[in-house]
Amino acid sequence: MPRELVWIKRPNFEGFVCSECEWVFKSTSALVGKTFDQMKETYEAERDKEFAAHACSKFPRANKLNK
Repeated sequence: MPRELVWIKRPNFEGFVCSECEWVFKSTSALVGKTFDQMKETYEAERDKEFAAHACSKFPRANKLNK
């Protein structure tokens, strides 16, 4: 099953994550643009680029059975 970018909402976190590992999107730049739509496009482009570039092997899920 291919990984997907998903939105999660938890008591201490709300944002985009990978469906297959522990990768979490954290925007590193300020929202810039002359309009809200331009700021949204910049944010989405950064998010999509980072998601595509991440390696799930670098963000393994904790195995809850070993705890």
